[in-house]
Amino acid sequence: MQRFHSNAMRIRRMTMIGLFTALAYVVMMLIHFPVPPMLTLDLKDTVITLCGLCFGPLAAVFAGIVVPLLELITVSDTGVYGFVMNALGALSFSVTVSLIYKFKKNMLGAILGLVSGVFAMTAVMLLFNLIVTPLYLHISVAEVRQMIPTLLLPFNLVKAVLNASMIMLLYKPVSSLLQRTGFLPHSEHTYRLDWRTVTAIAVSVVLIVSAFVVVFAVLGGQFTFGWAA
Repeated sequence: MQRFHSNAMRIRRMTMIGLFTALAYVVMMLIHFPVPPMLTLDLKDTVITLCGLCFGPLAAVFAGIVVPLLELITVSDTGVYGFVMNALGALSFSVTVSLIYKFKKNMLGAILGLVSGVFAMTAVMLLFNLIVTPLYLHISVAEVRQMIPTLLLPFNLVKAVLNASMIMLLYKPVSSLLQRTGFLPHSEHTYRLDWRTVTAIAVSVVLIVSAFVVVFAVLGGQFTFGWAA
């Protein structure tokens, strides 16, 4: 009986990881914010990281590779270069957050994970922009360096903060729903609308609004809702 229960939980886990991966792909396709001349902000990393928080860092690795791969073979016009950058961004953020939270499953662990994820993603993307962007745009490394303070640094920092804020807003409701439906083991830390939850929601909303202000007002982003082209 115990073995049957274990197998059932494993199947449920694999099913949910697959559903999170599919959802991340759909979110990437439907909601994206082009930032001239070459960048696109989307929210797939939010879904990938939620998958990692719920089902562990290996789930984040799976989704963080599969979603950019699906993007590459379906809608991407940036080829292998885009796949490399998308995968690095997703993995550096989602794996960092979910790995820290795996070993410290409380509010402090969540905050440490999200802050670390923001710095990890920003640092990794800036480093690989210096490597990949010259090959993709056929420009010099010096020209890419000039883009860092005005475009690459603010864009990657805002993208990381936006995804971290969305996760702060969504993780507890999503994990509580999965616990109630039997896809996650029940936890003693139930979702309650106490002062900490209200504070987290308020901070998340402020950061999300601020991120969109920077994307549209400062970086010249454009809202797009629909299938990615």
